[in-house]
Amino acid sequence: MRTPYGQECQYFYGDYYRGKNHEECRLLGSEVSLSKWTPKLCKNCPVPSILQANACPNMILEGKIKQGFLNLNKNMQVSAFCTQTKTIVREPHVGCGSCHPFPDVFLKKDE
Repeated sequence: MRTPYGQECQYFYGDYYRGKNHEECRLLGSEVSLSKWTPKLCKNCPVPSILQANACPNMILEGKIKQGFLNLNKNMQVSAFCTQTKTIVREPHVGCGSCHPFPDVFLKKDE
């Protein structure tokens, strides 16, 4: 579904049927109350760019709301886990490196 800021995100959900205005982030799950999450967090959220760059079915994303100084600046903090290699993914945009190896075109050739 498209976020209020125009990015495509599979975890954003908005119910606007018959005048309803219910929006939520399903990446956070039920552990975060609706009072902490606002649609403004979608503006700088890294999840849409991660999903666009890496479509690995083995990567699981987990999200948290990171509180800023005096709760003024909130932003999304995303971590990733690979279910195939059972490791934490350091760079979610790239992936773990084991599931999808680089093609030979991108590797340096020794001449």
